Amino acid sequence: MFADRAKIYIRSGKGGDGHVSFRREMYVPNGGPDGGDGGDGGDVIFEVEKGLNTLVDYRHKRKFAAEDGEQGGKKRCHGANGKDIILKVPEGTVIKEAQTGKVIADMSRDNQRQVILKGGKGGLGNQHFATATMQIPKFAKPGQPFQELNITMELKVIADVGLLGFPNVGKSTFLTRVSNARPKVANYHFTTIHPSLGVVDLDNGAGFVVADIPGLIEGASQGVGLGHQFLRHIERTKMMIHVLDAAGSEGRDPIEDFYKINKELEEYNPEIAKRPQVIAANKIDLIYDKEEVITKLKNEFEPKGIEVFPISGATGEGIKELLYFVSDKLAKIEDKPVFFEQEYFPEDELIYEDLPFTIEIENDMFVVEGPKIEKMLGYTNLDSEKGFAFFQKFLKESGIIDQLTEMGIEEGDTVKMYGHQFEYFI
Repeated sequence: MFADRAKIYIRSGKGGDGHVSFRREMYVPNGGPDGGDGGDGGDVIFEVEKGLNTLVDYRHKRKFAAEDGEQGGKKRCHGANGKDIILKVPEGTVIKEAQTGKVIADMSRDNQRQVILKGGKGGLGNQHFATATMQIPKFAKPGQPFQELNITMELKVIADVGLLGFPNVGKSTFLTRVSNARPKVANYHFTTIHPSLGVVDLDNGAGFVVADIPGLIEGASQGVGLGHQFLRHIERTKMMIHVLDAAGSEGRDPIEDFYKINKELEEYNPEIAKRPQVIAANKIDLIYDKEEVITKLKNEFEPKGIEVFPISGATGEGIKELLYFVSDKLAKIEDKPVFFEQEYFPEDELIYEDLPFTIEIENDMFVVEGPKIEKMLGYTNLDSEKGFAFFQKFLKESGIIDQLTEMGIEEGDTVKMYGHQFEYFI
């Protein structure tokens, strides 16, 4: 089974509830509140594991949850924090929100560890709510709820050079010869099931990483076969070595093959199709009249700026010249690693889902109530400019502003929310 894409459910831990209790000791008959705070829920954390190269660990288990925080106890006892859950992924894994396809995290480059879902904060015990006028508070704050998401994970390998070509043109044999990779070699329509990475070491110290992109077929850009899964791995490469069967050992036309593969690249992502390519005309050890075949290929492609190198993966002929050419080419390409920027922010998006609230008019004031509004006020610092801006965004995104407008609120009217009063301005 192809194991560089997975869909899973993740959930952070719920915050533990604050506790309601009072000191009851022999010599303290009317003790004050001593309810402890709830523990924080655990986070969902993704972390790069250098030894991994597939997402096979997520093939059978698809639900992952951090621990909930414990509720507070008597005598100001703080509930234990829930344990985080750390999910290990290969470098190059892109995490997306399943429904929208928006990027949450790209686990590559400097981003080796990221908190995807924060656990809910623990609620405050009743010890925090005693005042001069309310000395026996009989309520505590509940813990903040957990966050949950369905996500997809896609592994996009990180390599300098991608090997292109139809199945059985000799890419795996080539990779075995030039690097430390040891891919399985077999005569199947899809020779390689997982992309194989190899490090090419040259005498001048200018090595590079090469990836054998599994064999493509026509229609790959539309998802035929495993086309989309394979094409994903080309997205991070700087250039491509296009391996052709110059001998036509399976009755194929190498020139026709080149244009078919490039048509798939163009349809999948035009930007990728514009990246530099060099042709490795493979299997020349099987050709009787090498000069005629290579001349035909050079006449076709070199006027277009695509160099042709006759090679043999079986004997090693011509490979050294090709590798040094690729190394020199890479040194001249501007180093702009492909990094997928974050588009989906769970902490902003999830807070607005299924928000119940009520708005009533009492004593010429608009009174807004709802469980998530109360929690929002509990952990938002309204005294800071950033905190107040975040709260205003919350009111707008959750539909509260729209409903206030429908109810006829006017500039200068007062809005009350759990002890806070705001003057409304348009």
